[in-house]
Amino acid sequence: MNRVREATGRAFGWLRGTGWSAVSGCLGTAWRPVWRVAGPVLSTVSGFGWGVLVCTVAALVAGAVLGWRELLVVGFVLLAALLIAVGFALGRSAYAVTLDLALNRVVVGEKAVGRIAVTNTSQRSLLPARIELPVGSSFASFHLPRLAPGAEHDDLFGIPTHRRAVIIVGPVRSVRGDPLGLLRREIRWTDPRELFVHPKTISLGGSSSGFLRDLEGIESRVLSENDVSFHALREYVPGDDRRYIHWKTSARTGKLMVRQFEETRRSHLAVALSTNRSDYVDDDEFELAVSICGSLGVQALIEERDLTVLTQKDTLHTETGRRLLDDLSGVQQSDRRESIVQLAKTTGTAVPNASVAFLLFGGQVTPSQLQAASVHIPLGVRVIAVAARPGSAMSLRQIGDTTLLSVGELTDFPLALRRANS
Repeated sequence: MNRVREATGRAFGWLRGTGWSAVSGCLGTAWRPVWRVAGPVLSTVSGFGWGVLVCTVAALVAGAVLGWRELLVVGFVLLAALLIAVGFALGRSAYAVTLDLALNRVVVGEKAVGRIAVTNTSQRSLLPARIELPVGSSFASFHLPRLAPGAEHDDLFGIPTHRRAVIIVGPVRSVRGDPLGLLRREIRWTDPRELFVHPKTISLGGSSSGFLRDLEGIESRVLSENDVSFHALREYVPGDDRRYIHWKTSARTGKLMVRQFEETRRSHLAVALSTNRSDYVDDDEFELAVSICGSLGVQALIEERDLTVLTQKDTLHTETGRRLLDDLSGVQQSDRRESIVQLAKTTGTAVPNASVAFLLFGGQVTPSQLQAASVHIPLGVRVIAVAARPGSAMSLRQIGDTTLLSVGELTDFPLALRRANS
């Protein structure tokens, strides 16, 4: 008895050790070729198809064991449906598929159209099939007729662009299956494409010139020993550059006097767009704020200004106007804890040398929040707050050192900006 126990223990020990690895390796090696053949076949069976298959087996077995003819009839009917479904899924798929978008970037409301071209690359005719094209969260379906060798079939389609978004178009796939959806055989033919639906923007023209002047930099209140903006004269101290000695004044006063300058800096526009849902009454306010952000950014880049655009989540690309609008196409609201105050703090830290900072938000931000936000912007940076309030009248008011613009339509923004600059 003890010998049996010892042998059993050694056997289990072997299985727990190298034995199990060897067995699993052998099973895996043997299963791979089987799965290589059976895997594609089994993957064509839908969830509904597996359910019908289970019901078929259960009905046939129960009918045979219990002698219920009714169950046998149900089982054979379900079996016939599965066999008929196999006929729908059969057929070769030798296609060359092309997915073309007329434009990869459109503005909200513009038409976005595309084309799918399917060519039979085999030497035989191909049976009819269905072509599916995922578009965002939905998909379009096209009937593909019987194709002779070398024949081509194309379909045109339109994509709704009512809302700003980044829409994934594709991949194009061919689908064969039965009307009941028991079997579904699909093959992917193309890679997905991105369609950028840009926000609406408006040209600001000269509206921003007062904020973004940059002929020789913008004067600051920081005094410098050498720059281009003359400020005053002071007495010479050892170490001063003799090139800045003002000789006429030195001769008149009998003391060496040197020029002192105000430090200048290059125009840098900082735009902070709040994506906090609590800062907006509805989606229309947020869309207006995004359009204002895009208008400011594109104008600054046209005028070759330094630009930084931030949200609570990240910093957007500003290498070109196209990259900026691409990023704005995908900006979405979120339920974040960071309010406009935290966004202003982030902006002041990230762009301390900005010449002008725009804070963009909706109608839910209060004057007290705005005043608290402006505290985090460094001194010397002009703060322009823009409240997006669709349908409201344009207005301008001063809250401390911050200029608050209320904009009801995108077309009102250039005029509001000129008034703030006057």
